[in-house]
Amino acid sequence: MSILTRPEILSAIQSGDLRFTPALDQFQIQPHAIDLRLGYKFLIPRNWTVDEKGRRAIKVAIDDVDAHREQFDEVQLQPGQYFELLPNEFVIGTSLERIELNALHLMAVLFPRTSTNRRGIDLSLSGIIDTGYKGHLIFPMKNEAGDQVIRVYPGERVCQVIFQELNQSLTPEQANLHGMTAAKYTELDSTGSPRAGSQNFQLDKDDERQMLVSGKLDELKQQFRL
Repeated sequence: MSILTRPEILSAIQSGDLRFTPALDQFQIQPHAIDLRLGYKFLIPRNWTVDEKGRRAIKVAIDDVDAHREQFDEVQLQPGQYFELLPNEFVIGTSLERIELNALHLMAVLFPRTSTNRRGIDLSLSGIIDTGYKGHLIFPMKNEAGDQVIRVYPGERVCQVIFQELNQSLTPEQANLHGMTAAKYTELDSTGSPRAGSQNFQLDKDDERQMLVSGKLDELKQQFRL
């Protein structure tokens, strides 16, 4: 199993083996990885409710967001808005990009960016993106910066994807088989749900950062398109 380099990633995008919507920009292409941007949608788990029994704690099945939508508050930001992650708060973010692994000889591995970790944001992810996956990705995010509030902006590059070439291509049936059943999640629907800081750290490039803070993500994507 080999890791794709920048030229190979670009070639796979050109051929349609990999697809990103919206299209990637120059900031996102690394020597052997792709940086993914944070989307506009956040899900905040509710930890209590009031019913006939009184006020009781809610235990959210984080691994099955779609089945427990009523236990999450949804925040949909607009361009120019930000999201403040409260101390010790856990939320679920979504990727800006919809990713498609159309080639059955490719898979991917998801890692947090070191710059994200240095800010005190625990993404708690190093997961596999399966061959044939099509959809957005979700990011479990937790503020571990003590008593500090961490402000994040849609469009920030928060994690990176490494693409690996399988020794042997899979058939569509093999790619969709996880254990003994079909893949649980192959897509995120229109709601973003899956379907059947005192630390010193280096911010993103100044031009990119200023455009993000100003809510000019679309302009950034146009100006720096590949």
